[in-house]
Amino acid sequence: MENRKLKLYVGADYVSAFAMSAFVALKEKQLSFELITVDLKARENYLVAYRDLSLTCKIPTLVHESFALSESSAIAEYLEELSPGHKKLYPQDFQQRARARQLQAWLRSDLLVVRKERPFDLVYFGKKNTALSDEAQAAVERLFFVADHLLEEGAEHLFGDWSIADTDLAIMLNRLVANGDPVPARLAAYVRRQWDRDSVRAWMDIERKAPAIA
Repeated sequence: MENRKLKLYVGADYVSAFAMSAFVALKEKQLSFELITVDLKARENYLVAYRDLSLTCKIPTLVHESFALSESSAIAEYLEELSPGHKKLYPQDFQQRARARQLQAWLRSDLLVVRKERPFDLVYFGKKNTALSDEAQAAVERLFFVADHLLEEGAEHLFGDWSIADTDLAIMLNRLVANGDPVPARLAAYVRRQWDRDSVRAWMDIERKAPAIA
């Protein structure tokens, strides 16, 4: 496989949590790729060319030769099969692998109120000075329960070795940590460990402009 044929389309503002997940997956696999930006504010993702590429008009989208794939968890699974000899993105044990995929799916399908009240932008540009609603607080408690249950006491990662599910969970938890919301100490420490990975630092080091204040 010629790695240079890989392209990753992300939002031009570089703030998407899902784009970050796909970027981290590529970096962990040590695959070279071209990063291409799409201006979401100008609705470039709805133009015919991008729509035909992504199908869903969403970012991120991975392009490998003539094949294009959107949805960050699908991208991670594709990269795992595309480049099995590189660092593993998923646990080797099939039940742990299924659990990692369950966690990924849950983080993307639930907790919408947390994503709304604690948008990922605040990780880059500063906190929101608003209290969580009762609905969001209930969702946060579910998040803490799941994270506490899956992360064994004293463990650095969810399933022994690092997996992409660690990045995805840390992304969700960091919406709270970065905002200064109360987070159990060991989960906050887990986020800091994940954020210290070279792949995550590479994403965070991308230059981005703070949104204009209305």
